[in-house]
Amino acid sequence: MRALVWHGKEDIRCDSVTDPEIEADRDLIVKVTSCAICGSDLHLFHNFIPAMLPGDVMGHETMGEVVETGRGLNGKLKKGDRVVVPFTIVCGECDQCKRGYFSVCQKSNRKKHLADKVFGHTTAGLFGYSHLTGGYPGGQAEYLRVPFADTTVQKVPHGIPDEKLLFLSDIFPTGWQAAVQADIQPTDTVAIWGCGPVGQMTIRSAILLGAEQVVAIDRLPERLEMAEAGGAITINFEEEDVVERLNALTGGEGPEKCIDCIGMESHVSPSMPDTVYDRAKQVFMAESDRPHVLREMIYVCRPGGLISIPGVYGGLSDKIPMGAAMNKGLTFRMGQTHVQRWTADLLRRIEEEQIDPSFVITHEVSLDKGPEMYRTFRDKQDSCIKVVLKP
Repeated sequence: MRALVWHGKEDIRCDSVTDPEIEADRDLIVKVTSCAICGSDLHLFHNFIPAMLPGDVMGHETMGEVVETGRGLNGKLKKGDRVVVPFTIVCGECDQCKRGYFSVCQKSNRKKHLADKVFGHTTAGLFGYSHLTGGYPGGQAEYLRVPFADTTVQKVPHGIPDEKLLFLSDIFPTGWQAAVQADIQPTDTVAIWGCGPVGQMTIRSAILLGAEQVVAIDRLPERLEMAEAGGAITINFEEEDVVERLNALTGGEGPEKCIDCIGMESHVSPSMPDTVYDRAKQVFMAESDRPHVLREMIYVCRPGGLISIPGVYGGLSDKIPMGAAMNKGLTFRMGQTHVQRWTADLLRRIEEEQIDPSFVITHEVSLDKGPEMYRTFRDKQDSCIKVVLKP
């Protein structure tokens, strides 16, 4: 089969690889009908996430049709079923899964020893996302093996286009969790850094959850226009001071809730000297992340406020103002998304036409165009916001 394969830093190729096979009783094989390139994939593309190996298949936003099932599924899923595949692989049996903390499943990471060593304790297995999370082949491919399929996938109805359903695999529940864990109240100002795909879903989630005002921060006109269309007040950080504008919008008090949809790769600009400092430290391998957004959120957030972090961080971040965070009494909530906690409810919202997640798609191409689309997406060329691939 064809798949997008990691060969090293900024080297993704469309290769011919071995077809997946059933390996365990709860496996199934999905024929992929749609997959996508995620901002998190760029962290792998740039080789900022450790434990990628040449030959690893990319991708963690996938949906398709079941073509083969393991014996242990006992008819729960069958050939011909249409499924969305969340990026988190979950056993459904461990203590964390029973609590709904699916992204830290205790059994699905088949390379638990690596995660234990790096993180202290293992987190869940993830599709197409380094050997720290199991080294599972990803879904930017013609076929995908899904372990623990009965508790991992979300069955979806026929008749709804892939484009409306595909993002149940990651960015829609990620944006939703980012907003839910912010504990949004009707009087809140919610400030969201980053208007990429996750940021766009977070904006709409915060509005659905009843925020008084949502403020979206970015620098790209097409992203800011999409955010404004979704109901957000926008700030272009290259044209105005973020802290001053947020204070002006909140009577000098600062937003109650701040959400980081950027993570480890904040934009580098001489106008933000800390980003230049971070980039220089990355070059000398003295720091892994560029946490400008995290610093800015701590500074501007209202005392007693809450910071939600769906943005991915990869390792070590420098110069975090913990003194300000502690003295202001800020609450932090963060983590990979517990996708399976949200998918059924978000599917219902799609069916009821509360939201159509396909609004974020700007490019739809064949799988073999994937390598060049990684570069288009990275460089924000051709007003690229979200890429869907068709195997």
